[in-house]
Amino acid sequence: MTATPGRLVATGVCKSFGTLPVLDGVDLDVSAGRTLALLGPSGCGKSTLLRVMAGFEPFDAGTVTVDGEPVTGPSPTRGMVAQAGTLFPWLTVRQNIGFGPREQGGRDVAATVADLLEATGLTDFADALPRQLSGGMRQRAAIAQVLANQPPLLLLDEPFGALDAQTRLRMHEWVRGLLAERPTTTVLVTHDVDEALLLGDQLGLLSARPSKVVTLRDVPFGAERGRHTLADPAFVSLKASVLDQVLEAS
Repeated sequence: MTATPGRLVATGVCKSFGTLPVLDGVDLDVSAGRTLALLGPSGCGKSTLLRVMAGFEPFDAGTVTVDGEPVTGPSPTRGMVAQAGTLFPWLTVRQNIGFGPREQGGRDVAATVADLLEATGLTDFADALPRQLSGGMRQRAAIAQVLANQPPLLLLDEPFGALDAQTRLRMHEWVRGLLAERPTTTVLVTHDVDEALLLGDQLGLLSARPSKVVTLRDVPFGAERGRHTLADPAFVSLKASVLDQVLEAS
């Protein structure tokens, strides 16, 4: 079996906006096919770090590589989904998902789109416009739009923050299932400790600005985790510990 691509390594990453230091020597190593959930105080630079990984934001010092290749600018090999989504409002769901592969001259675009429509449960909404979808559907379509490019690295910037609690739980279970079927190295930025522990294979905690990684630990729950896990005493205990660490880092 071919190894899953997408190992992400950040070493000594520093970033300032003018005289304001934001990132101060961030070190991370995310193995191919794993999901890293990033937590940290508000304003510590989590989203800035994600944009650095995507190649959207230049940085001042350090290195970022994906499979050994330096990140020097945007690339379809690094797909990013923000809270507001990335869908073109004038295109249908089918057209949005197929946009990237079609622009890159990909083959079998129709088959790729059909496969992702099925995987995201959006086949019946293929010809709908984004404004005709629920919030959860729009985020599923946005993730499908990014995955259509088959990126080794998926970057999620609080993609479920605007959803209601029930929809968010359904999305957590859907994402876990999707990544189990389509292993993709993923970095998730979130403020929600439950979300971090339900989706992450690793948990990274950033300090207050200028931020560094103060904790990096494995999450001891398997692929079968879901809404039932929230009541697991081990989950409740770990959540309390992580919340304490987040408060100490603030």
